Amino acid sequence: MNPRFAPGQAVVVAARESAGHVRTPRYVRGKRGVVERVCGVFRNPEELAAGNRDATRQPLYRVRFAQRELWPAYAGPTGDTVDVELYEHWLEDGR
Repeated sequence: MNPRFAPGQAVVVAARESAGHVRTPRYVRGKRGVVERVCGVFRNPEELAAGNRDATRQPLYRVRFAQRELWPAYAGPTGDTVDVELYEHWLEDGR
């Protein structure tokens, strides 16, 4: 599977609820970030947690968020960031 997003590309994390095992933290859902790197392609951990040993393979990305994007009241330096690894099915084009 070829990655849909490339380093430097703006993305938005889907703002949806999901039951069961989810690796996408709530604090990044609906937030805008930038792909820092493509980490590789791996089996979907949400499907694996549900017992599907033939889980689909998905690109995994490291996405960088400005601290103030995640926490608007953040009082630290404006350049502070947080990197989160997210699977492709949670990402949308951020243009």
